[in-house]
Amino acid sequence: MPGVERLKRRGEFLEVAGQGRKWAMPGLVLQALHRPDDGRAPRYGLTASRKVGGAVARNRARRRLRALAERWLPEAGQSGTDYVLIARAGTVTRPFDALEQDLRTALERVVAGRPARPSADRPRGGRREARS
Repeated sequence: MPGVERLKRRGEFLEVAGQGRKWAMPGLVLQALHRPDDGRAPRYGLTASRKVGGAVARNRARRRLRALAERWLPEAGQSGTDYVLIARAGTVTRPFDALEQDLRTALERVVAGRPARPSADRPRGGRREARS
């Protein structure tokens, strides 16, 4: 599709994951990394782990995410930015309209640079202190 290129090498995915911003939604997780020296069209990659389900479920999740990326990234994505869309367990069963809204919201949050809650504020699992 003109206007959107694909990420294909593992190193590209790892670079986005390691240096980019991330926003999680019920239907997907979006990672983004802006390449300031590069004014090319936005690029995207897709991934679905076995947490999503078997091969059929993972393939369906990737097809749904690919349709979203090719529809929304040419107009809503920033040029010179790499995006990675990660499927979640709900990607397969979530209504397509809701997935579209998830992607649009995640794009807005990642582009706006809205920070996630600091990790110190997040509740963590582990041993609890005994109360007296």
